[in-house]
Amino acid sequence: MKEIILIKNGELALKGLNRSTFEDILVKNIRKRLKSLGEFEYTKAQSTISVIPLSDDIDMDEAANRVGHVFGIAGYSRALQVDKDMDEILVNAPKYLDSYLENIKTFKVEAKRSDKNFPYISPEISAMTGKAILTKFPHLKVDVKNPELIVTIEVRDKYAFIRGNQLKGAGGLPVGTSGKATVLISGGIDSPVASYMMSKRGLTLNAVHFASPPYTSPQSEDKVHRLLQKVAVYSGNITLFTVGFTEIQEAIRDNCPEDMFTLIMRRFMMRIASKIAFKEDSKALITGESLGQVASQTLAAIACTDSVAKMPVFRPLIGNDKDEIVNLSRQIGTFNISIEPYEDCCTVFTPKHPKTKPDIDMIEEAEKVLDIEGLITRAIDNTKVKTISFQEN
Repeated sequence: MKEIILIKNGELALKGLNRSTFEDILVKNIRKRLKSLGEFEYTKAQSTISVIPLSDDIDMDEAANRVGHVFGIAGYSRALQVDKDMDEILVNAPKYLDSYLENIKTFKVEAKRSDKNFPYISPEISAMTGKAILTKFPHLKVDVKNPELIVTIEVRDKYAFIRGNQLKGAGGLPVGTSGKATVLISGGIDSPVASYMMSKRGLTLNAVHFASPPYTSPQSEDKVHRLLQKVAVYSGNITLFTVGFTEIQEAIRDNCPEDMFTLIMRRFMMRIASKIAFKEDSKALITGESLGQVASQTLAAIACTDSVAKMPVFRPLIGNDKDEIVNLSRQIGTFNISIEPYEDCCTVFTPKHPKTKPDIDMIEEAEKVLDIEGLITRAIDNTKVKTISFQEN
C-alpha cells in the first residue's frame, strides 16, 4: 500500500492529437515543483496523472499543496493505492479516510471499474464499501444527492485506488505550452494579477520593472520581488529585468509638457520592454491596465502607448473593475504586499491634470526634443537581471 496523488487534466482533454505534448509539459512542471521534496514516479493513463513517492519520508501534505498551484490541473486528490482485491479495499477504505469520516454526518461511495475483468461490478463495489464504512462509523448516513464526503474507489489495470473528495486545481494550461510573454510589473495591485492570469493560459513569464532611484527606494524593488514570488508559486520561475529609469523621467520632466508626462513615460516603458522581449524571444507584452481606471488607461491613451510596442499587448484585466481585481489579488496572495506604502516610478512626477484624450501626432511632436534612442540604450545598459523562484509555503 502506498499513498499517491491522482491528477485530473481537465482542459487538456480537448487538445486532440497534441494532448500528449501538453501532458508531457504538465508532468515536467509538476516534477520541477516537487523536486526538492524527494523522488517521485509519474505515470499517465485515462486522463489521469499519478504522482507516486519513491520513499516513505516524503512530505505528502506539502506535495499536495504544491500540486494544487500548478496550472493545467483541473482537480487532484490524495489516494491510497492497494492491490486489486475486494478484501483489501474493504479493510483500507474506512481506515484511510477515518479522519474525514469521524467528523462528518453524510457520505456516499462511487466506484469506477476500468478493469472489466474485476469480479465485482461498480454498484457492488459501492455497496460493499459503503457497508464496511457504516460498520465502523455507525453515526454516518448515506446521502446520494448532497454528501459531505464522496468516497471513490477506482479499479484500474494494476491497482485499486481509494480517495476522498477531489480538490479543485489551479486550472488553465501548463506553463510553457503557449510561448513566452513579458509583463510590465509595478508594485501595485493590477500587474501581478495580470501576470497570474496570462500564466494561467500557458505563458512562461519574463518581467520588466522600472526603478527610479533616488525617487524610488530599494524597498519598492524588494516589494516587486516578493510580488513575483507569489506569482511564481503558480507560474514557475520568472526572469526579472529591473531597468534604471531615472534619466528618462528627468528628461521628460525637464523637456515635455506636464500634461503629457505619464503618456510619454509609458511609451518609453513600452519601447524598452519590447526591446528586452525581442532579445529574450518573448512574443507579447502584458500589462495590468483596466479600461478607464486612470487617465493613462482611456482608449485614446492606450492607443498612444500601443503604437510603439511593436508586438501584441495583452491586457487580461481590461474589462474588470477594481473590486474584481482586488478579489483576485487576495486569492493569489499579492494584495497585502501590493498595498505596502513604497511608491514605484509611475507615481514620480505625476501631472496634476493628465491628458485623457491624447492625439498621437501631438505626443510624437512633444517627444522630438528627447534623445529617444540614446535614453533607451542607456536605460537598458543600466538593467539588473534576477531569477525569481517560487516560494514554498
